[in-house]
Amino acid sequence: MTDESTRMLVVFSGHVQGVGFRQTTTQIAKAYPVTGWVRNLPSGNVQLVAEGTKAACTDFLAAIRDRMFEYISDVDFQWMEPTHEFEHFEIQY
Repeated sequence: MTDESTRMLVVFSGHVQGVGFRQTTTQIAKAYPVTGWVRNLPSGNVQLVAEGTKAACTDFLAAIRDRMFEYISDVDFQWMEPTHEFEHFEIQY
């Protein structure tokens, strides 16, 4: 693991809308040094973008999966170059 900043793009599928997924994710984010956003997609999936160290992003994702596992059927994620455009983590509408 490195201390360098990274960006992760995540799409959660399953029964992830209408169950407090975005609110819960935003609450979890407060415990990690990450910035970015979470939003519902028209497909019924939830998309998340988070920036921080690889360790922080990995731990943040693990915490979401642990808390919301019963609603998630699949998680698709990829690492990207960070843009450092975010000041905090929020729900994007």
